[in-house]
Amino acid sequence: MTTADLPRFTGDAAPFGGGDPYADHRTAEFPFAHLADLADRRLGAGVIAANDEFFAERENLLKPEPAHFDPEAFGHKGKIMDGWETRRRRGADGTHPFPTDEDHDWALIRLGAPGVIRGIVVDTAHFRGNYPQSVSVEGTCVAGSPSPGELLADDIEWTTLVPRTAVGGHAANGFAVDVERRFTHLRLNQHPDGGVARLRVHGEVVPAPEWLAALGTFDLAALENGGQVEDASDRFYSSPTNTIQPGRSRKMDDGWETRRRRGSGNDWVRYRLTEQAVIRAVEIDTGYLKGNAAGWAGLLGRDGTDGEWTELLPRTRLQPDTVHRFLLPADAPAVTHVRIDIYPDGGIARLRLHGSLTDEGERRLRARHQEWGG
Repeated sequence: MTTADLPRFTGDAAPFGGGDPYADHRTAEFPFAHLADLADRRLGAGVIAANDEFFAERENLLKPEPAHFDPEAFGHKGKIMDGWETRRRRGADGTHPFPTDEDHDWALIRLGAPGVIRGIVVDTAHFRGNYPQSVSVEGTCVAGSPSPGELLADDIEWTTLVPRTAVGGHAANGFAVDVERRFTHLRLNQHPDGGVARLRVHGEVVPAPEWLAALGTFDLAALENGGQVEDASDRFYSSPTNTIQPGRSRKMDDGWETRRRRGSGNDWVRYRLTEQAVIRAVEIDTGYLKGNAAGWAGLLGRDGTDGEWTELLPRTRLQPDTVHRFLLPADAPAVTHVRIDIYPDGGIARLRLHGSLTDEGERRLRARHQEWGG
């Protein structure tokens, strides 16, 4: 699907009339929204520079929660907005009061996990008449931890991911991206000025093979190491991708929780690992899930998308709000995918699958990294 196939939002939103500030928020179901947010602050992403943040600071762009709106919140600079907002640009003089077509504001974003980008959402929630007329997004791949000055140097190559495109106020403006390259940093441009509430960058993590090789044993399912949720039986209360986020869960909705199941069956999540690997140790964490933790859990693994599922961990009783640790047998098979089955429903906070890549898995990871320009 291309950007042209996605719903488009342009023009002002109606002024806030009271009541639910999100009631008229314009959005759509984007086909890439199930993928990890590479700009998630929890992965270590950051807005490292902006040319202007007069009304609202740039860091708001990457907050994981939806933008908040308080109609009575004003400060010494004016209305307090939960987003990144710049001052109004002006022309050179009274005869030419408007900015030129080239004038624009920008922010530099360091992705929390480098990867291939499949879609971008520029959300102007609550910016109804003070959003940018249009936006554009560029990406680059720079090793290490470059400073803003180094990223803005003339020898840095920037690739257009979203061409300059008109956007709408109080809307989630989605853009499909089809550039098959690995990126580490983005430059968000708003033309000529205005405010953006949130930036989401959906894609697939492409970790550095040399880093994982140095680690030897690591969490093969972790988002930051290239693990990914492929599918799940239920996402009613919270996303299964939470189970492979960094760190421990800090509250109940920071894990994966399903609706209450009635009758037979069970819930499950299917993961794709960093690459083919052998798992040695497993952690199943039910932190903050007390009256709604899964009662039992089991693990299956397979090698390849068409491989047969093999039991890695038999169905085992779980306790609420507890970290459970299991050692797998020394003859555990090499796998590329793992499925956790929980019985009958409920949730888990985190799943950690500690192990090492096989020689074949490391070879394929290096080849893919090179193919995507890493």
